[in-house]
Amino acid sequence: MTARRAVMLGLGALLLVAAGPAAREPATVRVRLVTSAGPITLALDAKRAPLTTANFLRYVDDGRLEGTYFYRAARRKGDPTKGFVQGGIGTDARRILPSVPLEPTSKTGIKHLSGSISMARSIQPDSAHGNFSIMVGDNPALDARPGKPGYAAFGRVVGGMEVVQRMLAMPTGGGRDEMRGQMILERVRIVRAERLDGTARPTGRPKPWLIKLPWLDR
Repeated sequence: MTARRAVMLGLGALLLVAAGPAAREPATVRVRLVTSAGPITLALDAKRAPLTTANFLRYVDDGRLEGTYFYRAARRKGDPTKGFVQGGIGTDARRILPSVPLEPTSKTGIKHLSGSISMARSIQPDSAHGNFSIMVGDNPALDARPGKPGYAAFGRVVGGMEVVQRMLAMPTGGGRDEMRGQMILERVRIVRAERLDGTARPTGRPKPWLIKLPWLDR
């Protein structure tokens, strides 16, 4: 082995040691939602709810939440200052990514307390995509219990809770079934969603929503 080759191999080994293992997501990842009603800062629990957090961050890192809306305000009948607001991609299939398995509260220990963020889903437990809810007041009915898988809470609001409360109080109407009367009449636009911790990891998938379709982008 030549002296030059030995030096090069030694430098390579030093670089590998310095690089260490592949970067991992921080235990807590903050995300800022810049909305037309004001900013909201979230702290996502990547340690206890890694799959759900990773799913949400895919939408953030890809820009799939930009230009979407908070569209639902579900107020509690007995106390309209409590309930939850819901936002995300709605029914825009152009932005959708494959779903991930449900991480129930019985597994993560993250309950639906006031300020918690939770993934919305259909009747199928493993069907969460790019829609989410933020609790205003505790909502234990959304936690897992015997015979009910519940929903996947995966973080909490750490800034801008007053924005969430204002959205809950906005005039609503329309909708059907369980959403009857709960659709925000003047939806709140999500101008930008940006992560504040860790490294963005875009999926590299196509972005067909950037091709404007007037009947979806109004």
